[in-house]
Amino acid sequence: MNLKQLSQHLGISQTTISRALNGYPEVNAETRRKIIEAAQKTGYRPNVAAQRLATGKMGSIGLVMPTGPDYQSDVHFGEFLSGLGEASARNGFHLVIMPTDPANEENALKELAVSGSVDGIYLAYMKKNDPRIEMIKGLSIPFMVHGRSWGVETDYPFLDVDNETAFRDATSLLLQLGHRNIALLNGPEGYDFTFRRHRGVEAALTEQGYALRQDNVSHSIMNDEAGFLKMEELLSHADRPTAIICASTALALGAVRSLNHRGLKPGRDISLIAHDDVLPLLKPVNFSVPLTTTRSSLRAAGLRIAERLINQIKSGKPDTQQELWKAELVVRGSTGPAQS
Repeated sequence: MNLKQLSQHLGISQTTISRALNGYPEVNAETRRKIIEAAQKTGYRPNVAAQRLATGKMGSIGLVMPTGPDYQSDVHFGEFLSGLGEASARNGFHLVIMPTDPANEENALKELAVSGSVDGIYLAYMKKNDPRIEMIKGLSIPFMVHGRSWGVETDYPFLDVDNETAFRDATSLLLQLGHRNIALLNGPEGYDFTFRRHRGVEAALTEQGYALRQDNVSHSIMNDEAGFLKMEELLSHADRPTAIICASTALALGAVRSLNHRGLKPGRDISLIAHDDVLPLLKPVNFSVPLTTTRSSLRAAGLRIAERLINQIKSGKPDTQQELWKAELVVRGSTGPAQS
């Protein structure tokens, strides 16, 4: 059955049927239900090419993915991408990924935006004073930002985790347990989320009259190997920290391996807190000593961002919402009183 036949069958215009099946909000719920049921019963499938010609939309959202021989893959981005893809598929949208050299991100973003191959763009890997936000605001294409950019006015649609408060809360817990010499294994330097996490740790210590020692702070990619090497450096200090905060469970995996190597137990000899992005293969409860974490799902963030971006595309209305998720502090066995 084609669109014209379905229209005659229902006594509803072809335009209304198309808008109902494409999720446009102005079609009332009862009419939409009737159209969807009829389409399912008759086996009607929209002609994608005709839809694109009629609406001027490609049914795609896009993103630029930095990659290259010296650029390591990121398990965290993969989990976010799963959520983004799930929501896209649910709404009948394609996901267009444009790989590029990290040094060419801005040009690649412009190219993707003006190519006509996508209806909207998702921005990732936000940095402090990130110039891409002003640039994309001038490109007249729907967009969504995952994270924020310190130093740039927040007049753009975003979804972010409150990283500063999460790491402030984690540090406050350690202070309550008597820890004063606290270290931070942070993610790569220059990114907005690592900057805010550093601020959170520093703020909690300052509030209680203590300071974050610079030799207790490290920046690295967030994987097992980096966690092991950075923890080894910390444990080699004459005045080694009594508590560590890790920017991810991937870093924590390596940090725990270092502790095990030295016969030290998390929660007894050294307290450990990690940020949990809810990665399926790195569950905090499955560590030898279950990890205390600040928890916020990357997959859920991907779902939400895709839904908001697709809604902009379908409705033709800009998204002005600024969404800040609070991470949940989950206390487990890896934190305990400071050893006297």
